[in-house]
Amino acid sequence: MNVDAAKAEARRAAFARRKAAHEAGHPAPAAHLEAVLADYRGRPLAGYMPMRTEIDPLPAMAAHDAAGAVVGVPVIMAPATPLRFARWWPGMAMVAGDFGALVPARPEWIEPEVLVVPLVAFDRRGGRLGYGGGFYDRTLAGLRARGPVVAIGFAWAAQEGADLPLEAVDEPLDLIVTESGVIRPDPAPRAPGRTRERP
Repeated sequence: MNVDAAKAEARRAAFARRKAAHEAGHPAPAAHLEAVLADYRGRPLAGYMPMRTEIDPLPAMAAHDAAGAVVGVPVIMAPATPLRFARWWPGMAMVAGDFGALVPARPEWIEPEVLVVPLVAFDRRGGRLGYGGGFYDRTLAGLRARGPVVAIGFAWAAQEGADLPLEAVDEPLDLIVTESGVIRPDPAPRAPGRTRERP
C-alpha cells in the first residue's frame, strides 16, 4: 500500500473513532486545554472554529482572550498555501469561509506563537495526520523557520493511532491535549531548519 492509500485508510478509521467520541460527549472537553494554555498567557494564540465532530476548543480560546491575550483563527487564502490567522474574540461577527469554517467578517491579521491544531489522528511521538490539504504543515514550517512556535494538537483521546503513515513534510506536534489529559511526546529528530519549543 502506498503512502497516500495508507493515509486514506488511517483517516477513515480515525474519523469513525472521532465520531463515536463526539457522540459520547464529555462535560468539559476543553478543561485540560485551558489549563495548558494558562502557561502561555500573554502570547498570541491561534485556535480554530470546530466543525462537525471536532473537539471544541472555544472555551479555552475564550479564557485566553479574557486574560488579555490575542487570539486568532485560521483563514484559508488559497489552495496549497500557508494559512493566515485573523483575530477572534467571543461574539464577534463571523462569516462562512472556505470548507465551511467560520472566519471573522473583517479580518485583522496576527502571527501566533502558540497554535491549537485540529487533526484527524495523532500518535505518542507527536505525529499528526491532518485532512490532506497540507495547510498546517506549510504554516508550521514557515512559522518555525522564523522562530520558536508551540504546536498543540487538540483531539479526542480516541483519535490516537499507532504507526501513522507520516512523511517528512508532516510537521510534528509539541504537545497533545485530549479530553482525558495531556501527552508530552518524546522529542524526535527534526529535519534541518525545523525548530520547536519544548513545552
